[in-house]
Amino acid sequence: MWQAADRLRSNMDAAEYKHVVLGLLFLKFVGEAGPPLRAAGAKPPPTRGFKVPAAARWDTLLGKARSPLLGRDLDQAMAAIEAQNPTLRGILPQIYQRPGLEAARLGKLLHLLDDIPDLGSQGRKAHDVLGRVYEYFLTCFASAEGRNGGQFYTPPSVVGLLVALLAPTRGTIYDPACGSGGMFVQSERYFEEHGGHRGELKIVGQESNPTTWRLARMNLAIRGIEGDLGAEPSDSFMRDLHADLRADYILANPPFNARAWGATALADDPRFCFGLPPDANANFAWVQHILYHLAPQAWPASCSPTAR
Repeated sequence: MWQAADRLRSNMDAAEYKHVVLGLLFLKFVGEAGPPLRAAGAKPPPTRGFKVPAAARWDTLLGKARSPLLGRDLDQAMAAIEAQNPTLRGILPQIYQRPGLEAARLGKLLHLLDDIPDLGSQGRKAHDVLGRVYEYFLTCFASAEGRNGGQFYTPPSVVGLLVALLAPTRGTIYDPACGSGGMFVQSERYFEEHGGHRGELKIVGQESNPTTWRLARMNLAIRGIEGDLGAEPSDSFMRDLHADLRADYILANPPFNARAWGATALADDPRFCFGLPPDANANFAWVQHILYHLAPQAWPASCSPTAR
């Protein structure tokens, strides 16, 4: 499936194309045809929690796959879903009329994604199936982008090791550079596998890249995971959205060795109680940001919260 989707990419950069594919995957999830037929008088099955107008349903759009105006119809479908679902506003890609994205290629991509089995399943199974497909495509796109792929994605094997080391079983987990949200997905999975229930682990994060922030919001939404990633993307150093947060667990893969991270504007910031790191390298700034946001009982034994 990835090979077929990648062939349809043609000359489009992988960094741009991932938003095309992942947006359509999300649209397929929320826009599948209505619930299965049921006996008269029977209670309707549980919904996925999204309102989808008829024009935005997957079968409707699939019927327009050969239309030269398919890009317009897909953008309108995204806008219509956002309009009826406040939690999705501002996160669905409306990029399908862009120059160079031919309607014929989009139509083939729709048919390709339509072949994914069981995406129309109800309830938790739908979240799990699409979640795995979404993660698989994220992995492939990160590989296609090479070094730049690390800006939005950490390999699942690395995330799994970090999650197992921290073993989140209660409270709040925070990621100040959350990328596409993989840390949260695996933390939630670990939590449930060890007796926790969906919604009991509070998820808080922040991401500065607007397109990556949208990927994270979609990644959590298709898995039925609630999380506070802020109302908009923003830089954790320059605009700390969760300044009062003291988390039980902090799990992050921030952009190390970043230059010009804003040190000159943050000389008196309480987060940097161990000394202001140089503006030429943000590594120690990330360490101090993380320590600052840890709950006192979660601090390493060798450190003292009173150092703040």
